[in-house]
Amino acid sequence: MPRSTALLIGLICLSGCQVAPVQEMSDARQAIEAARFAGAEQRAPKELRAAQEEIASAQRHLQAQQYSRARDDALEAKRRATIALSNAERVPKVPP
Repeated sequence: MPRSTALLIGLICLSGCQVAPVQEMSDARQAIEAARFAGAEQRAPKELRAAQEEIASAQRHLQAQQYSRARDDALEAKRRATIALSNAERVPKVPP
């Protein structure tokens, strides 16, 4: 097989062989759980909800094998969850 043909086959395989963003999804879920544990449901609900919506979108893209979009959404979910955590830690707890 000519070298150029082998190179072309390799490039096609690389472009179509994306890897599922398993680590990014896990990181985002852990960040959401950390925010929840810090009280974001009560003290930063908008930010937490935004993170949850992003991870749900990432999951849909993952199931559709749209790995690049899933990765982007997972990274955004983690970013938003980090904001939710930060905001939850800044807002004082209201006694029951």
